[in-house]
Amino acid sequence: MPTINNVFSSDGRLASAIKGFVPREAQTDMANAVKKAIDTQSSLVVEAGTGTGKTFAYLAPVLMSEGKAIVSTGTKNLQEQLYHRDLPLVKKALGSKRKTALLKGRANYLCLHRVAQHSGNSTLVEKEVLGQLSEVRRWASETKSGDMGELKSLPEDAKVLPLVTSTVDNCLGRDCPDYEECYLVKARRKALDADIIVVNHHLFFADMALKDTGFGELIPEADAIIFDEAHQIPDIASDYFGESLSTRQIQDLAKDITLIFRTVLKDAAQLDKAADKCRMIAADLRLLFPDTPQRGNWAEALTRDDVRLQVGKLAEALGVLHEVCKLHIGRDKDLDNLYERVVAAREQLDALSNDKQENVSLWYETTNRHLIMHLTPLSIAAKFRRFVTSPPRGWVFTSATLMVNGGFEHFQRRMGLEDAHTLGLDSPFNYPEQAMLCVPRYLPEPNSFSMRETLLNTAKRLIKASKGRCFLLFTSHAMLREIAGKLEDEIDNPLLVQGTTTKQALLDAYIADEKAVLLGTGAFWEGVDVRGNDLVCVMIDKLPFASPDDPLLQARMEDVKKRGANPFAVIQIPQAVIALKQGAGRLIRDPLDKGVLVICDNRLVTKPYAKTFIGSLPDMKRTRSLDEVEAFLANIDEE
Repeated sequence: MPTINNVFSSDGRLASAIKGFVPREAQTDMANAVKKAIDTQSSLVVEAGTGTGKTFAYLAPVLMSEGKAIVSTGTKNLQEQLYHRDLPLVKKALGSKRKTALLKGRANYLCLHRVAQHSGNSTLVEKEVLGQLSEVRRWASETKSGDMGELKSLPEDAKVLPLVTSTVDNCLGRDCPDYEECYLVKARRKALDADIIVVNHHLFFADMALKDTGFGELIPEADAIIFDEAHQIPDIASDYFGESLSTRQIQDLAKDITLIFRTVLKDAAQLDKAADKCRMIAADLRLLFPDTPQRGNWAEALTRDDVRLQVGKLAEALGVLHEVCKLHIGRDKDLDNLYERVVAAREQLDALSNDKQENVSLWYETTNRHLIMHLTPLSIAAKFRRFVTSPPRGWVFTSATLMVNGGFEHFQRRMGLEDAHTLGLDSPFNYPEQAMLCVPRYLPEPNSFSMRETLLNTAKRLIKASKGRCFLLFTSHAMLREIAGKLEDEIDNPLLVQGTTTKQALLDAYIADEKAVLLGTGAFWEGVDVRGNDLVCVMIDKLPFASPDDPLLQARMEDVKKRGANPFAVIQIPQAVIALKQGAGRLIRDPLDKGVLVICDNRLVTKPYAKTFIGSLPDMKRTRSLDEVEAFLANIDEE
């Protein structure tokens, strides 16, 4: 078996098999550290700057080791890329015979039982959805994998999707008549049989928190677990270690009970009546909150008489539904499953109505049509630490953005990984030559009214200088919409605005038009890879501090305060630094890329914490002059 150094050398297996492979010292260092973590069953936290080649640096040691491994990524797109492109490439180069499998969350697989259920009763299906349903049925007759991603003609948020896929709640498991043909079961069996399984963070933590027990046998068997895009996992893990209940869940539950009444238990009219009551009360609960989507403190909301009264009514209606379902247990497998869902919903509502709990945050969010109530632990460190230490196995957490001010303390503290080995690897790119950082002079205060005019004028100037080919990244949807609306009237470049279509469609349109300008918020701050002269300028409206009104953030800050520490230093600055590093990371993706990063926030010059932000960014050429920015951009075109 060759060593890691052999594999990554200039005449090694990767260089021989992969066109354009160039040995990088940082990549070899990371691969050696990953191999050591796997071999010694220890934990490693590693930041690898853009261009290090971190994917190969963890895939090669995983393929060279003997045990089972789980590789978890941040998004489904990255998961697909890893499984279909990177993994086969490294596997072939190493001549590895190890079996690999891709496993997605259950919502990505067609559920044959749900399709049959809804095909048999079209009265409960909206007209718009009927067309989508027949499209799904046509595709169902020819698909081998049942992966909904194959059905490109359906929009990502197609209304038919909840009708033809399962949830943890409505899946019948082994009691399902279609169990042997189930695409999810087949995908899981393949995963159980594989040596290396590629999953995403949501699926991993749903399983770890036993929110989806069907996948539960995979994690215990793994000898190594690798997290890519690991900066995302503290928030994702917190979600799964808490509880949530939405009015949509209640309404879906009621709808499924009505479907059973109309198709199977036609003599049980009281089922329909009790379900309908729950549906109406859930809808009325949503109406107690403003129309526009928002987040708020659920414990505070519960002090309102109207909210507490409506929650009480919902608890009562679920109690009645529970008793009615109980009368019909044993008559139908689907109803037996629905009974379990009613029991779970009652328990969740009970937990979410108890505002006397410690070390958790009760908060809510609303969408246009629904209310979601959350109970989230303030810290998952102790729980995750126990999971990492027993049983012993190799753990690797990697990302381009884990360090704050040269250290890993923030990430380690949040995840309970204080004992992990750490490794920080700089990007091999020549940032002083390739990139310029500008904080323009004479900026007004970030939240002042005059800032909008300044942002608009700066954006217009940058768009003209870069001839399009730029990203304008915002920290709020409101500012994004305002600047987009004004730019539309004042520039000729095509504007691609987040929210008008899917993220992928916007990116495709951006790359297809060399004069295009893309305006985005959170979704475009990370996971976007545009290389070459297609992107030469990134403008960021202000430092990405989380909204101080966010109820979960408020609860965490209060908790830090109680312990005598400074929440601004312990929570807000590190989180904003990591978000800024992500946004800045969109600019230089390749050794030949050149570009300008413009951050329109004078706090990067005036505040004591400015050096923490600047020190965490790559070492670019710096200026405060937009004239110099224009000259730098003009120079890119001349080269």
